[in-house]
Amino acid sequence: MKSRILPALKLIVFLGIGVLFIWLFTKDLSEEQLNEIYHSFASARYGWIVLSIFIALISHVMRTLRWQMLIKPLGYHTGFWNVFMSLMIGYFANLALPRLGEVTRCGFLAKYENVPFQKGFGTVVAERAFDLLTFVILFFINLFIQYEVLNHYVNEKIITPLSEKFTFIGKGYLLYAFIAGLAILIVVFLIFRHKLDKYSLYRKIINVFKGFWDGLKSLTKLQKPGLFLLYTFMIWLMYFLMTYLCFYSIAEMSSLSMMAGFSVLVLGTIGIMVVQGGIGIYPAIVAETLVLYGAVSTKAYALGWLIWTAQTSALILAGIASLIILPLYNKPQHVHTRAHPKKNLQS
Repeated sequence: MKSRILPALKLIVFLGIGVLFIWLFTKDLSEEQLNEIYHSFASARYGWIVLSIFIALISHVMRTLRWQMLIKPLGYHTGFWNVFMSLMIGYFANLALPRLGEVTRCGFLAKYENVPFQKGFGTVVAERAFDLLTFVILFFINLFIQYEVLNHYVNEKIITPLSEKFTFIGKGYLLYAFIAGLAILIVVFLIFRHKLDKYSLYRKIINVFKGFWDGLKSLTKLQKPGLFLLYTFMIWLMYFLMTYLCFYSIAEMSSLSMMAGFSVLVLGTIGIMVVQGGIGIYPAIVAETLVLYGAVSTKAYALGWLIWTAQTSALILAGIASLIILPLYNKPQHVHTRAHPKKNLQS
């Protein structure tokens, strides 16, 4: 019962946060402004939205190929479609609960490609860490290029809240207590690790961590690091294009610059990180960002919802389709490529 209640509560909390952001943005809008948002949806040129979804699909293909590159140094050849559909199911699961997708896609990868869960999860953590580094670089590039436009907004909405949060943590000594506790655990482990070897549970836990570490190290064992960087560049380029092309779906937004699109990509990503799936907060961030570039807030808000709805709907459909197709694709008569550990694959 507890295992069911806790995920449900988490989902309710994140949905509640999303609804709160929707209410905060719309509570002061007049009936005329609400009608303007509705009209923007009704008159939107949805051909651009469809093109945006297609571009997003290309980004998922690039991410699949990049993930295969991380798995290969572990000694496993994986089939493209199994990895791709596992990724889509993971994205679908992430819409429900934070980080559930990472666990889910590794579970399907283990089931259909025989890649041990802990090793697969290690590659996902390595991938996410690299993406976070890429995002930080893009964030500062964007801020540097458009400092005059974004400086006040970033300080007010991002830097100041984060500074206050970390100041609060520092005053409560929570950070120091965490570091001290971690240090104590490490010392205790180093002292007693040989005595723990006789326990099977301890050996199982160590094996899990070793597998996870092997997956994490896959980033350092890439056979073609240049290709990995190219895939990463293509992923973020597709993210930019699938955002910017949506500008053309609303006539009043089509004149905005590519730099405005770059800002929406970067700042909108923060919204998706903060609230699960970006519900509620993503359209608000898009609106606030584009107002800095001279857009009408109601039109910008409608655009934010168009982008979010299109991409989220596509992920839901792709996830459900993958859940249905993946078992059928892996029926014995359809399986042509399975993952088998092979030696001497490490570079």
